[in-house]
Amino acid sequence: MTEHEAQSAAERDRAHEETGRKQPLKPAEGQPAAEAEPQHAVQENGEQVSTDVTPAGGPEAAIPELVIISGMSGAGRSTAAKCLEDLGWFVVDNLPPALIPTMVELGARSQGNVARIAVVVDVRGRRFFDNLRESLADLEAKHVTRRIVFLESSDEALVRRFESVRRPHPLQGDGRIVDGIAAERELLRELRGDADLVIDTSSLNVHELRAKMDAQFAGEEEPELRATVMSFGFKYGLPVDADLVADMRFLPNPHWVPELRPYTGLNEEVAAYVFNQPGAKEFLDRYAELLRLIAAGYRREGKRYVTIAIGCTGGKHRSVAMSEKLAARLAAEGVETVVVHRDMGRE
Repeated sequence: MTEHEAQSAAERDRAHEETGRKQPLKPAEGQPAAEAEPQHAVQENGEQVSTDVTPAGGPEAAIPELVIISGMSGAGRSTAAKCLEDLGWFVVDNLPPALIPTMVELGARSQGNVARIAVVVDVRGRRFFDNLRESLADLEAKHVTRRIVFLESSDEALVRRFESVRRPHPLQGDGRIVDGIAAERELLRELRGDADLVIDTSSLNVHELRAKMDAQFAGEEEPELRATVMSFGFKYGLPVDADLVADMRFLPNPHWVPELRPYTGLNEEVAAYVFNQPGAKEFLDRYAELLRLIAAGYRREGKRYVTIAIGCTGGKHRSVAMSEKLAARLAAEGVETVVVHRDMGRE
């Protein structure tokens, strides 16, 4: 045997030994086969690919907090999403609703790196929109904490915004912008009813919308319930994002008192005049008691935000004074409260 042949034979022997080590041992006759080792990886295209589907965080992996942002096209969804992104949320724009549970699963595998996920759902994905209800039911079955933020706006404001950017509405087709808006409202009607937070952006600029989002999501600890008490004037229309509406027009109007007319409900003399009227203090006491009952129900149902609208004729005197007193009552009872005077100063 030549030196070359001897070297070749030695290499063959080593190869046989390696092959023998890789082959599973056959059990002796009558003996049960040993359990197969779990396969953690397979070879694919020369690369090792894991087949282990256990989440990286293990069975105790934390499920991310989820916010679904939706609403009318042109109402400010992108601004709301950008605000959450700035607050450290992982934001996914225009995700098909059927993929939301998958996104949450991926977040759970991130070992805490993706603790808060915001998903923007809109009519650009309308062929997938029918899957949203099924996805929400799936999330509820998995005990995923989710909130829906719905951006609303008036038809007039939406038309003005679309015309200013010279772009068609996603649903208008061959029709007009108002046709697309009407179709979208109908499509989103059920989702709006399920929303945890409705924000009307008709009269808000970008900075005001961001301030609202910051107020709701910037806090490190999530309060049990947040309330917005909003005064308004009936002659300017009802607030479309109001959950509860109370009418102060049963009280005498300070507008007809010459020395009080120039002032607002923030003025001490105007407030004293309003609460010296028969029924004013009784209304405050009983409405605050009613709100305690409603707030308890909201907490049980997982509703975290409520907008309470207090109206009078012009939104200047009676509604402003009552809103301030009511907000103080709610704050004293541990409800985080913001006061907004929508129409004060419009006259």
